[in-house]
Amino acid sequence: MSDVVRIDKWLWAARFFKTRALAAEAIEGGKVHVNGRRAKRGKMVRVGDAVRIRKGPYTYHVSVSITAERRGSPRDAVTYYAETEASRKEREHLMEQHRAAATGFKPSKGRPTKRDRRLIEKLREEGS
Repeated sequence: MSDVVRIDKWLWAARFFKTRALAAEAIEGGKVHVNGRRAKRGKMVRVGDAVRIRKGPYTYHVSVSITAERRGSPRDAVTYYAETEASRKEREHLMEQHRAAATGFKPSKGRPTKRDRRLIEKLREEGS
């Protein structure tokens, strides 16, 4: 492990992205900031740098703990960074909101049955 490593390699090694190409695409799309500044794929990160990663609806605020160029096991990847408590709480809150929204949606079973159609007609008559 060296003292500095490219941000795209580090994001891939820390398992934020499945491939380096996806990491580079996120960087070029402005979804990765290092120390408050928008990063380029060749940006070198070192231990202690603050990295903000926007991945889908979630935002991760992490500080670099270990600089690694090689992708290891998921257990090792978690040690490469330290996420802030506020970031973790915000992400968990957003996950709960998404879960709650998903439970309220019930997809239709297809065409309404004869009974369903009668109930719909009854509701329409009451509304008029």
